[in-house]
Amino acid sequence: MDADEGLVALGFTEVEARVYCELLKGAPATGYRLAQALGKAPPSIYQALASLEHKGAVLVEEGEPRSFRPVPPDEVLAALQRGFETRRSEAASLLRKLHAPAQDDRIYHLKSTAQVMERARAMIASATEQVLFDLFPPPFTALVPALTEASARDVAIAGLVYDETPKVTFDCVLSSNAEFVRERWPGAQLTLVVDAREFLVALLTPDGTGVKQAIWSDSGYLSCLQHSGLSAEVRLSAPQATRARLSRAFSLVGSSPPGLRQLVGQPSTPKRGNTP
Repeated sequence: MDADEGLVALGFTEVEARVYCELLKGAPATGYRLAQALGKAPPSIYQALASLEHKGAVLVEEGEPRSFRPVPPDEVLAALQRGFETRRSEAASLLRKLHAPAQDDRIYHLKSTAQVMERARAMIASATEQVLFDLFPPPFTALVPALTEASARDVAIAGLVYDETPKVTFDCVLSSNAEFVRERWPGAQLTLVVDAREFLVALLTPDGTGVKQAIWSDSGYLSCLQHSGLSAEVRLSAPQATRARLSRAFSLVGSSPPGLRQLVGQPSTPKRGNTP
């Protein structure tokens, strides 16, 4: 990608990007000289310069003729970032007012890695009591910060990993089939069950940058089944000394997570955190 293409991706028009880059190569410059250098009609150059001035990307020296100097790239990019964050915050506030989430029990397909990972992070951030996971190294590394934050909120977290057990604040159990799975599984696995009320299952490409197949659902029934199966697999792979603790903390009926309580109409119970 060329420098001007990078600016276009950030919201500059093609002419604005070319004018700014030309000024970086040699400034100050008049609009007429820029038009000659870029092979553009002067009116389009002066229109671009006016827009760049409004964006805070050029400085104007008044005189006859006027000359233009670029604002340093770091300042321009910082201003763009601040503007984006302001607009993002405003848009988020307005969109939240429109969004009325409702459970519909359907299964949805996710198509991109970005969509899968953002959904995973959002699920973890919404967790109130329990998170179970089955994560290959690429998705595990990407989700450690979110899992650590949830653990700090006293959410009980446990799951299967397929490499050396990392030092984290939640339970990581090395899969008993780790070597076989690493060698034979057709991609990087990502399974996440939150509060037994929603689940995400994805098969990423081996390096974790693409999606082979991915589904998400907030079906309480299916989420409870996913929770039950994954918690059993975690306990079976865990050392004997920790199985009883994991059973108390994560077995579906024994721990009664929110999804199960909603499914069977059971009253809410106090939140369970990570058991020491």
